[in-house]
Amino acid sequence: MALSRLKKFCIPENSHQVDDCVAEYGDNALILAGGTFIRGLEVRGLLSEVEALIDVHKLGMDGLVSGVGNVRIGAMVTFAALEQLAELHSAAWLAAVRDALACPPLQIRNMATVGGCLAASCPFYDLPTAFLALDGSVTVSGAGAQREIGLADLFVSLFENSLEPGELITELTLPRPPGRSASAFIKLEGTANDLAIVNVAVSISVDAAGVCEEARVVLGGGVGDRVVRSATAETVLKGQQLTHEVIEHAAAAVGQDIEPMADHRATAAYRLAMAGVFTKRALNQALSRLN
Repeated sequence: MALSRLKKFCIPENSHQVDDCVAEYGDNALILAGGTFIRGLEVRGLLSEVEALIDVHKLGMDGLVSGVGNVRIGAMVTFAALEQLAELHSAAWLAAVRDALACPPLQIRNMATVGGCLAASCPFYDLPTAFLALDGSVTVSGAGAQREIGLADLFVSLFENSLEPGELITELTLPRPPGRSASAFIKLEGTANDLAIVNVAVSISVDAAGVCEEARVVLGGGVGDRVVRSATAETVLKGQQLTHEVIEHAAAAVGQDIEPMADHRATAAYRLAMAGVFTKRALNQALSRLN
C-alpha cells in the first residue's frame, strides 16, 4: 500500500494519545480499526490527503455483553468474535446479524471489526444493513466527551459518516424488541464473498394475534449513497396480518424509497427489481422464524 503523504503511524494505548495525534494532524488523520478496506479506499483515491494513521486496536473496546434490555458490542469486536455470541445462534430477533455474518470470507471475519465496518459508511457492506434493521445505535467518544448516535444518523453518504474529527465509535447497542420478534438478512452478489449488488434486512414484531406491531425494512448495496430504511414498506406492514398479499405489497413499496445506482455490476433498473424480490424473500424468512 502506498499512502504518498503518510508521515506517522500511531498505535495509541489510551484516548489521550488518540487526541494528541488528531490534534497534530486534524482532518489529515485517519482512525484505523480492522483495516480490511483500507486498500479499497487507497485505490479509489480517497486517502490522498491522509498523513497519519491511528491504529486503535490497543484501546480495548472489545466487550460483548448480552444484557436484559440489549446486546452491547464493543467497536473492536471482530466478526469472528461476534459469531461466538451464544444468543446469536438461538434468538430469532438477532437472525439478521447471523445471516449477514455468513457472507464475508474467513480472512475478513478474523480481522474486520464492528466499529470499523460502521464508521466506513459503505452501503455495499452487509452488517450495517442488518444492524440498522435491528434499530442499532453507537456510542461515540472524542475529546473527553461522549454521545449516542442512531445508525440512520451515522451514515451520511458514500464513505462519509457524521463523526467529528477525533471521534471514534466505542460501542454498538442493539435494543431487544418487544413481543414475538424475528429478523432476516439476504444478499444478492455477483460472486461468492462479493460486495452486495443489493442486500435487504428486515425485522418484524407481532402481537398474540399475529398482527405486526413493529417493522423495519432496510436496504443496501447500491440502492442509494447510504443504507436506506424503507418507511413506505414499513407502513404497509404495521397493523396488518402478515399475509402473502401484504408482504407482496410491502416488497413492491420499497421502490418508492430507494434511488438505485448503475455501475459495472448492475443497472439501476436491475437493482430496483431485485430490491423488491429480495425484500419479499427476507420478509418471508423472518415470518417463518416467528412461526
